[in-house]
Amino acid sequence: MGMNYDSNQIAQILPHRYPFALVDRIVDGVPGQWARGIKCVTANEPFFQGHFPQKHVMPGVLLIEAMAQVGGVAILALPENRGKLAFLGRVREARFKRQVVPGDVVEMECMLTKQRGLIGVGVCKATVNGEEAVSAELTFAIGAE
Repeated sequence: MGMNYDSNQIAQILPHRYPFALVDRIVDGVPGQWARGIKCVTANEPFFQGHFPQKHVMPGVLLIEAMAQVGGVAILALPENRGKLAFLGRVREARFKRQVVPGDVVEMECMLTKQRGLIGVGVCKATVNGEEAVSAELTFAIGAE
């Protein structure tokens, strides 16, 4: 097994903090190649106050962001990238197939497929109970803090 980080260790790699830290644990991966993480969705998430008060559904853009954060861990866990930022540069082929609601455990994987200099591409997927919720190709740009 490769990477295994709890939320405190993730906070040492990613700059995201409450309410925008959207990965609870990294359960596997290889720095610079891929990462797998989880997000445990609860009714206490701040975005549920407005999306939607009468029917809680995790916003699709936040699912994209959560997958990007998993990819960010894969990129920024490399020693040469520690302390840098990974910016989201492009979202392609996003497909939303299942709503994510309180009580769901979202399993996300981001496989880095290309890297040229400071630009990288990741193919990402999020599932709940083995059922695909969202997939997308994300482009990252590595920058200084």
